[in-house]
Amino acid sequence: MMKLAALGAKVLRLLPPEPAHNLTVKALKLGLGPRRTTPASKLLATRIAGLEFPNPVGLAAGFDKNAEVPDAALALGFGFVEIGAVTPRAQPGNARPRVFRLPADGAVINRYGFNNDGLGVIASRLAERAHKPGILGVNLGANKDSVDRIEDYVTSLVALDGLAQFFTVNISSPNTPGLRALQDKAALDELLARVVEARETMKSRPPIFLKLAPDLTDEDRADIVASLLASSLDGIIVSNTTLARPDSLATLHASQQGGLSGRPLFQPSTKILAEFARALDRSLPIIGVGGVSSARDAYTKILKGASLVQLYTALVYEGPGLAARIVDDLPELLSADGFACVAEAVGADL
Repeated sequence: MMKLAALGAKVLRLLPPEPAHNLTVKALKLGLGPRRTTPASKLLATRIAGLEFPNPVGLAAGFDKNAEVPDAALALGFGFVEIGAVTPRAQPGNARPRVFRLPADGAVINRYGFNNDGLGVIASRLAERAHKPGILGVNLGANKDSVDRIEDYVTSLVALDGLAQFFTVNISSPNTPGLRALQDKAALDELLARVVEARETMKSRPPIFLKLAPDLTDEDRADIVASLLASSLDGIIVSNTTLARPDSLATLHASQQGGLSGRPLFQPSTKILAEFARALDRSLPIIGVGGVSSARDAYTKILKGASLVQLYTALVYEGPGLAARIVDDLPELLSADGFACVAEAVGADL
């Protein structure tokens, strides 16, 4: 089944990126994706923010924008899945074409712009699978034309009470104009205060993470750390896509506008992950994202301070069996360095 899935992934790369992605989601809805049936090694079990993860490898937001295939994605071997981003009102996103493969670089540039079916539709889908096993997170976004973007996060958070195990406040997408301004200290303090206040009204009192951009100055990072330590948030996700364009990019589409993800993001995202880990000094867990395409990549982020990792872009090039391969290979890396569990390895290189 894995070989068939890998062949399918190669065929999909012959199609333009967005139609290929949509077809992948449809195939998973029809049950055509591979299924990992072997439990993950007990070495990989870890507890973060009160949640028990069977393994630390998650599917990042952006793949299943509309909560159409969370369980099929979990069946690929992921320890958790994050859907979205979800906005209160449905929106089409930016004009097409809006996603571009950079195959020579193992990368993708996208400028989707939070295209999604909207809170009402997605809430209904989540309600249908609310009692199924598996850890599900929801990435929360803001509508492009919203007058009060902070209220958008609050609205969706409260409306989805009990329908997910954790939530991510995404203020770092580069494809909604002005959104990253919410990372500025005054705006961030207000955002965190209102989100935490809203959580107090919810029955489930879910963990909430903040997803950050990699394109931060030292001053930005210091301000964000101060705001986080003064709040009751449960952790951060580092990092979203980057607006930077490394000189090493070899593909024609490198000049396209949007967020760059994949292999070129690995080094800068891991660097800022380590910087946040040092600054927070284990006071908050970190989910490491950016350029993960192997067990070694995942392990590197763990050693630099990530309690969990996420991936998405690498699936384009490595196929749907990637999560299972990482989950199979990661225990050997942990054992070779004498770690009895993931938690022991977190931040070991710092």
